[in-house]
Amino acid sequence: MCNDTYIPTEITVVLIDTRNPLNIGSAARALANFGVTDLRLVNPYDVAFREAVSAVGGAPVLQAARVFETLAEALADCSLIVGTTAGQGRIAQHPVDRLEAGMAHVRGFDGRVALLFGSEKFGLSNEDLSFCHSLIRIPTVPETPSMNLGQAVAVCLFEIIREGGSPPVRAAFESPDGADVEKITSLLKDVLLESGYTNRTTSISTHEKVRRWVRRLRISRRDAPLVLGILRQILWKFHRQ
Repeated sequence: MCNDTYIPTEITVVLIDTRNPLNIGSAARALANFGVTDLRLVNPYDVAFREAVSAVGGAPVLQAARVFETLAEALADCSLIVGTTAGQGRIAQHPVDRLEAGMAHVRGFDGRVALLFGSEKFGLSNEDLSFCHSLIRIPTVPETPSMNLGQAVAVCLFEIIREGGSPPVRAAFESPDGADVEKITSLLKDVLLESGYTNRTTSISTHEKVRRWVRRLRISRRDAPLVLGILRQILWKFHRQ
């Protein structure tokens, strides 16, 4: 590959519940191919991760990779979260864009973007999907809809640079990072619980719905402290009563 590859934004690749060391290694090599260095793993199978560290071509990326127990922790500093899906077998709560359309938004984004890839067997869970602002699918034939993990990572990263080559224009809208969005989600869930809108039996499914809704609201970085303050005040009033 020529040396003029330019990833026009801050990219983080997140692998969730990965079990095969060959898949982890091939994904790391794909990151190295495109000059991306930020690999994060959520709850990887320990044996697979240790065996993958020696993967040819991806060793520097793997050595710098960080492991997280939860997806929320892995996404704390990410402002745009894009999930990947084969688009079959699960009802998505977001529109699913073809790769080229979804990556056009990523290419012009000013901030850290997380690309999420699920486990080899099950893909992203409904809870994983609830963290996403949008979903993308690689157009494949219906008979073989899913791709090898390393191949999928490589195709997604190539699509980002395919029409790139220059830094993006700074967007007027700045998204809050994942940590603030998750704080808003958690506080709003507590407000709904205290108000009686939800109960503890349905709180898990409601939490996922609220998380998706908060991301659809597109709260700005500037407004996030205001929203957090309002929700904290409401909770404080509930607790006093």
